[in-house]
Amino acid sequence: MSFISADPFTTRPEIRGTFGVIATTHWIASAVGMGVMERGGNAIDAGVAANFTLQVVEPHLNGPGGDAPIMVFDVKSQSVKVVCGQGIAPRKLSISHCRSLGLDLVPGSGLLATCVPGTFDALMLTLRDYGTVSLRSVLESAIFYARYGYPVVERITATIATVAELFRLEWPTSAALYLPGGRPPAPGSIFCNPKLADTYERLMVEAESVGGDRERQIEKARLVWSQGFIAEHIDHFCRTQELMDSSGRRNKGVLSGEDMAGWRASVEAPVHYDYGRYRVLKPGAWCQGIAALQQLALLRGFDLDGCDVTGPDFVHWVVEAAKLAFADRDTFLGDPNFSDIPLDVMLSDAYNNERRKLIGATASMEQRPGTILGRGKAFGVRVQDGTREAVSAFGVGEPTVGRLGAARGDTVHYDVIDRQGNMIAATPSGGWLQSSPIIPELGFCLGSRAQMFVLDADHPAALGEGRRPRTTLSPTMALRDGEPYLAWGSPGGDQQDQWIPQMFLRHVHAGMNLQEAIDAPAFHTEHFPQSFWPRMARPGVVVVEGRFPTKSIEELKRRGHKVEVGDNWSEGRLVAASRDGALLKAAANPRGMQGYAIGR
Repeated sequence: MSFISADPFTTRPEIRGTFGVIATTHWIASAVGMGVMERGGNAIDAGVAANFTLQVVEPHLNGPGGDAPIMVFDVKSQSVKVVCGQGIAPRKLSISHCRSLGLDLVPGSGLLATCVPGTFDALMLTLRDYGTVSLRSVLESAIFYARYGYPVVERITATIATVAELFRLEWPTSAALYLPGGRPPAPGSIFCNPKLADTYERLMVEAESVGGDRERQIEKARLVWSQGFIAEHIDHFCRTQELMDSSGRRNKGVLSGEDMAGWRASVEAPVHYDYGRYRVLKPGAWCQGIAALQQLALLRGFDLDGCDVTGPDFVHWVVEAAKLAFADRDTFLGDPNFSDIPLDVMLSDAYNNERRKLIGATASMEQRPGTILGRGKAFGVRVQDGTREAVSAFGVGEPTVGRLGAARGDTVHYDVIDRQGNMIAATPSGGWLQSSPIIPELGFCLGSRAQMFVLDADHPAALGEGRRPRTTLSPTMALRDGEPYLAWGSPGGDQQDQWIPQMFLRHVHAGMNLQEAIDAPAFHTEHFPQSFWPRMARPGVVVVEGRFPTKSIEELKRRGHKVEVGDNWSEGRLVAASRDGALLKAAANPRGMQGYAIGR
C-alpha cells in the first residue's frame, strides 16, 4: 500500500485562534457570525445570525420555509444536544391523498411536497436555550442584506436560468422576484429582496412589543411565525393556488395554519458511534446521518492508518461500505416516533462484523440491505441509465455539487466555536428558490422535503400525519478522549454522509489538518436510490475528482466500478471547526468559491 505525501496540497491555511472561529458556506455569513462574537455573543448566537444571513445570500440553497437540524455543545450542561428543525407532514398530506391524484411518488417541487417549515422555530429554540443575545441582534444583518442587497454568486444566476421558463409560465410570483427585467440577475450584480426584509422586520417589531426581556421576545416571535401573519399568508397561499410541480400537473398545497400552529421544534439526545479515540455524534433515525456512523463501524475492520486517500484501496473500501450503509438507510430509517428503528442492532459491532464480510475484492452491483427480524422494508429501485441532472426545468431535487464537475450547490452548513467552548453545527436547507413558488406577501417560498416520504404504509419512512421525513440534512460532532473536539458537515443531499466520513477518515488516519482534509480529492457513489424525486439509482457508479491519479482510476475500473471523472474541484462543500484545548481551528471548502473560515 502506498502512503500520502508528507506535505499534502492545500488551497489555504487552516484558520487558528483562541477567541473564536466560524466556518460557513458563504463568506458574508461567516463575517456576520464573527461580528456577533466580537460584540459579545457566543457561538450559538453567531450561528443563528449566520443562518438567517445564509437564507438571504444563498436563496438557491436554503430559505425561511425550509428545515434545519442543529447540533449544540453547551458548556453549561457539558452535553451535546440535537435541536430538531425538521418539520412534519401536514395533516391532510396522506398516502391516500397522493394516490387519489395518481401519484406513486410525492412530487419533487411545488406546493404538495411542503412540510411544516422547521427552520425558524428551531433557531428560536436554540437562541433561547443556548444563546445570549437579543432577537434583533441575530436578525439585523439578514434584514440589511435583504433590503439593501448582496452580490449575486454565479450559481444563483445559473439556478434561476434553469427554472426561468417554469417561473415565466407557471410560477409568476417567483418570476416577479427572481427575473428582474425578465432575466436572471447577473453574477456580481446587487440583488435585493425587500419583501423578505419587511417580513423579518415586522416579525421583530411584533416580538419586541412584549418588552425588553429576550426570552419573552423570542417566544413572541415563535407565536408570530406559527400563529400570526406569516402562518396566515402561508395558509391562504396553499389553499388558493394550484400550481405546476414535477408531476407535470398543477396541484394545491395542503399545509394549513392549523399545521403551523400545532408544531414546535424539539430537543433530543444525539446518536453516537465510538471510533477509536472518537465518539462521533449524529441526529436520530429521522436523519440519514446514521449511515455515516455505520460506515465507520464497517470501516474499522480495515487498516486505514497512513493509507493513500487517493489510492484504489481506500476508495474501494469506503465506497463499498457506503453501499451497505445506504442500503440499510433505505430499509430501516424513518421517524422513530412512529416506527421501531433498530439502531441498537445497526450500530452494533456484531451486526457490522457480518456486514463487512460482504465487502469483496470487486465492486458490488446489488442493493444489499441487512436482515433484522421484523424490522424495516426494502423498496423497489428505479435504475437511471446515463447521467442525471440534479435540477430540472421543474426545479426538483436538491442540486448537488459534484455531478461531473457541475459547480452547483444544494444546501448550506456552518460550524462555530467560541473561547468558552460552546459549539454549534447546523445544516439548514429546503425552501430554496427553485423548490416552490414565492409567497408574494412574505418574499420566500416553502420547502419540498415531503418528497422523501415513501408511499407505502408498511415502510419506516412512510408518509403519514405528524411524521418527519427522513432527511438528508446531517450535521456532525465528535468528542475526542471524551472532550468536545470537532464540528463539521457539508451540503450535498445523499452525498453529505459520504463526504462527511471521508473528511473524518483523512483527518484521523492520514494525519491531515482540517483544511487539508477538506481540500483532498474526493469522490461519491450514486449506487443507491437518491432521496429526491424521481428517486433513481445508478448501480456501481463512482464519481471522482479529476485530480485522482490515473493509476487509481484504472484500478477502480478493473475492480468493476463504473468510474466517472469530474472536474478537478467538484466534490463537496465541507466546512469544519475544532477545539484542541485553548486552540480553536476552522476550515472551509474552496470549491464553488463561496465558503470561508474566519477566526482569531
